[in-house]
Amino acid sequence: MTLFWTTVSMALLIVALFETGLLEPGIAAGEPTQAEIIITYIIELATIAVIPTALRLFKFKKVEADLQQRHEVALQKWGVLRLSMLEAVLFANLLPYYVFMNTSFGYLAIMTALCLPFVYPSLDKCRYEAFLDEEAGEDGREEGPAQ
Repeated sequence: MTLFWTTVSMALLIVALFETGLLEPGIAAGEPTQAEIIITYIIELATIAVIPTALRLFKFKKVEADLQQRHEVALQKWGVLRLSMLEAVLFANLLPYYVFMNTSFGYLAIMTALCLPFVYPSLDKCRYEAFLDEEAGEDGREEGPAQ
């Protein structure tokens, strides 16, 4: 959880520094250069690949099997990887947005930020994802009398 909130705080700090004018946005703004175009394509492709992969990471057979066998250890390993993937893409879009003032980076950063609540590491979610929830049945619903 510390990793999650640290990264969110750092992203908000970067936004605050540029939006208040303490750091000058758009230092490389202007006519798009070949380098900017290549950077844009690479970051767009990375974002398009990383977001769905990070959101579905725990559904992959290898990861799911590891979570079932090693529980907390595997959850920490795969959870940190999932958060790191999204956070890396967030910063990879946030910084070029303020450097180039290219709205593509801004929209991709917003999309990534909107994905972060879906991987928020709450205690109940962690217990469920690490298969530690004894009340949950095989399909993830609580077992009890049929209604």
